[in-house]
Amino acid sequence: MKIKALSRSVESSTRSSLLEHKVVSRSLDPKHKPFDKAREYTRAVAAAKLSRVFAKPFVAALEGHVDAVSCSAQARGHLCPLVTGGVDGEVRVWDLASHKSVWRAQQAHQGWVKGAVVAQDGRHFYTAGMDKTVKQWALGVQQVGGRRERRAEKEQRRKERREERATMADGDDSSSSSSSSSDSDSDSSAAQGGLPAKASPKSTTTNAAVTSTLSMQHGLSTASAEPTPTNSWLFTSTFKSMDHHWKDAQFATASDVSTDVWSPARSNPISSFQLWGDDSVNVVRYNPAESCLLAHCSSDRGIGLHDVRANSGLKKTVLSMRSNCLEWNPMEPMNFVVGNEDHNCYSFDMRKLDRPTMIHKGHVGAVLSVAWASTGREFVSGSYDRTVRIWNSRSGASRDTYYAKRMQRVFTVNFTADSKFVLSGSDDTNVRIWKARSNEKLGQTAVREERAMAYKNALVKKFQHMPQVKNIMKQRNLPKFIKKQGAMKQLQKEGSKRKEENIIKHSKAGSVERKGERDKVVVRQHE
Repeated sequence: MKIKALSRSVESSTRSSLLEHKVVSRSLDPKHKPFDKAREYTRAVAAAKLSRVFAKPFVAALEGHVDAVSCSAQARGHLCPLVTGGVDGEVRVWDLASHKSVWRAQQAHQGWVKGAVVAQDGRHFYTAGMDKTVKQWALGVQQVGGRRERRAEKEQRRKERREERATMADGDDSSSSSSSSSDSDSDSSAAQGGLPAKASPKSTTTNAAVTSTLSMQHGLSTASAEPTPTNSWLFTSTFKSMDHHWKDAQFATASDVSTDVWSPARSNPISSFQLWGDDSVNVVRYNPAESCLLAHCSSDRGIGLHDVRANSGLKKTVLSMRSNCLEWNPMEPMNFVVGNEDHNCYSFDMRKLDRPTMIHKGHVGAVLSVAWASTGREFVSGSYDRTVRIWNSRSGASRDTYYAKRMQRVFTVNFTADSKFVLSGSDDTNVRIWKARSNEKLGQTAVREERAMAYKNALVKKFQHMPQVKNIMKQRNLPKFIKKQGAMKQLQKEGSKRKEENIIKHSKAGSVERKGERDKVVVRQHE
């Protein structure tokens, strides 16, 4: 008779120290685990509950503006600098890492700052105001280059620091020697003639000069002098919006009379557009891939596409209500999203503007600003209803909703370059920083903790279609005002739908055509 015995070595079945994990042999055969799926579902429900318990999206509030924050811009390819403009004409530059304002122009414009963009090289930024001027300012943040460029920059900074230290050391030595000689002279004179000894001058003047030099090197402004723009342009009409080219050194502006393309080297616009009888252009944006393609939103409820090379219009579609903002998808440049006065966001494909590809519902006020994440999968919107919502580009419902008690109308929103944080500027003079994932832990995490979080997220994603997990992940505690307005909108929607059904029911067969919701958005088109 043959007997098969299990044989294991001591090293494979025992721990060499108490710090090592205990080795446990497991069977991977699903027949031996009849309750494995039920156990995973229970863990998924617990993970969903914990994700909502630890959902704390608010990070910090940047205080400094004395009036509403009307616009904001970030450097493409750089994480830290944030440029904001206020209704009172003030412009600030923020360091997001330290949550502090590092640059300020109190009287940058006379009135509302309508637009702010950062140049592609990261050395300058532009602001446009209602005083009919566009101004160029020095930012002092260079574009992120390759490894050799960064190494050369580090070496240059080290060299400059050594020179500054040598200069400061020479100044301290000379000041100390002069002060000692003057002290000895004064002491001797006091001893001889009975005169009081004079205090030696300190090195405060030298330190102030060094501080001023450092602030000028980093593009910062001192409290004594108001910063001056490096260039400015005067126009005949007030500006509504502006955007910088993704590659070239040029920017576009939208005004009451036309859409204009400017070059920093010229005092007049390179080209101007006034097509389809647009009364006023509210928003203008460059396409990320097609360098000569411009998109705009006008006050006559239209969305148009321009060809800069031919100075002509390509397409225009008119919606049922006016659009307040427009942004191109950075990863799918043929798609863009607009925020409308009817409380919805619409995703469009520029190749087919007769109907939107997706309707994003959830806001109960006019959408004032939208911004895409660098991944191109999500975008954020700020609304008149005092909330910030994060959307998936393929979903009609918002993934998350952020609000604060004292937050007012949200005029501008932005995603950081790493898509981990959301920035919002509102009517209550504050710029707020939010986490893109509300339950994500900030700071460094251990390897085991990262694996545990990945396992929990995988479980929630696996069972997200189940009713219990789905309800937990969708649950949001919204303000009472949002709930009331949402219930009122639902009643209005049901009433309009009931009216449409009654019209079709009591009309002659075929005389009234039933339209889908996406087909009702576009009123007409122009070529």
